[in-house]
Amino acid sequence: MKRPARWWFSFGLLAALGAPIGAAEPFDFAILRARAQALAAAPPVPAAGEVPAWLRQLSYDELRQITFRDGMSLWRGERRGFEAQFLHPGFLLAQTVHIAEVRGAQAVPVPFRREYFDYRSVRPGEMPATMGFAGFRLLYPMAGPGAPLGEAGAFAGASYFRFLGRGNAYGLSARGLALDTAESTPEEFPRFSEFWLERPAAGAAKIVVHALLESASATGAYRFEIAPGPVTSMHVKAAIFARKNPKVFGVAPLTSMFWHGENSTSPTRDFRPEVHDSDGLLVHNGAGEWLWRPLANPARVRTAAFADRNPRGFGLLQRDRDFEHYQDLEASYHTRPSAWVEPIGDWGAGAVRLVEIPTATEFDDNIVAFWVPEKLPPPGEPIELEYRLHWFLDQLGPPAGFVRSTRHGKTAYYEAGMERFVVDFDGRELQTLKADAPLAQVVTVGEGAKLNHASLQKNPVNGTWRVAFTVRPDGSGRPVELRCHLQRGPDALTETWSYLWQP
Repeated sequence: MKRPARWWFSFGLLAALGAPIGAAEPFDFAILRARAQALAAAPPVPAAGEVPAWLRQLSYDELRQITFRDGMSLWRGERRGFEAQFLHPGFLLAQTVHIAEVRGAQAVPVPFRREYFDYRSVRPGEMPATMGFAGFRLLYPMAGPGAPLGEAGAFAGASYFRFLGRGNAYGLSARGLALDTAESTPEEFPRFSEFWLERPAAGAAKIVVHALLESASATGAYRFEIAPGPVTSMHVKAAIFARKNPKVFGVAPLTSMFWHGENSTSPTRDFRPEVHDSDGLLVHNGAGEWLWRPLANPARVRTAAFADRNPRGFGLLQRDRDFEHYQDLEASYHTRPSAWVEPIGDWGAGAVRLVEIPTATEFDDNIVAFWVPEKLPPPGEPIELEYRLHWFLDQLGPPAGFVRSTRHGKTAYYEAGMERFVVDFDGRELQTLKADAPLAQVVTVGEGAKLNHASLQKNPVNGTWRVAFTVRPDGSGRPVELRCHLQRGPDALTETWSYLWQP
């Protein structure tokens, strides 16, 4: 899976430019929902080819030359807390979206005009009068009330969107829907074809965005209530109508990148110890158990499913915040956000699915995580979804103890034929426990290998607790499931480390 391209008005200004503003139309979520349902009952219509060849032939660097003029931002000078800026089509962003502003219960189209953009060294050619935008970004005073406006997030490409918490650098993405990901048939990428931006109140701390999702297999109505800040939270509500039920229906998908980390071998000649947007999948299942699965860059595509009923949450996290572990001043991997999905209502039975795809560079999105319902209603019947999506820097997990790091390697000199794993646990409660505290490590090894030895000790340098164990593969070469947690008496004290090892 290739990484999507990552680029990122007041009506008085539009009128001053003589922009042909379309007629206002009634709009609310119920109207959007009815439209999505009607579209699902009709044959799919391919997206119109609005982007001319000269724009599609631009290079990445040429497209970056085209910038939105700050003075043309939607709501500029109105002190509404938010401003919106639109993205120019071109290069890989070859499908456009149409955008409207919602005032009260009326939606007014915002047409594309080249006056919004500074083309600098790019010589603009002809553009269709009906051409839309590639997407948009939202600006908000991320450093706090009264601070200058900064970028809070953006919607661009298919149904992708990315947001930031305070102090974050752009990293992983979310999507509206994932269809047939990692199946034998080609993956289907639904797209947001139209957006409606509700005009915020003066000094607003939240903004509402609506979107129409379209694809060959499904349509959908989406509502995003977005509250930027130290933790940027989004309340997502969706009604999806399937024309046909796909093999994989991925709800609340997250897409990230993992090239190499502390649990893998650094690629030849790369000076950075670690390169990744996220380093693990965290699941808080319906039974209350926390599961941590470190990410990997596998030799071949692999999929893991964590069966559950009514999950409490799942997400792709960037837990390692130490710059020294990345050494990248430009990419700033240590400040890339984590994203956490918090289901609302009854999600029923299903599984959190993790897909890991091989990559030879840091420019591919090779990690996907999403919820797959066990059963879907018949095509045409609505699939109602609601969840909160949080973007943040801070740690998330059980307060008593979580996995801080994962390492493994051969120990052929002393233990021929063995593989050694080292898992460090950290947390507020673990830090307070003395080295002789009555804790025990619980290590389980699945089929394909046997546990040889395990030990537990407190690290006197940083206060973490280290489980070190060795396993002996049985020679079959099959993947081995490993699990580990710390226990005090009959109760689990930490989250469960879950790892798939390929001998």
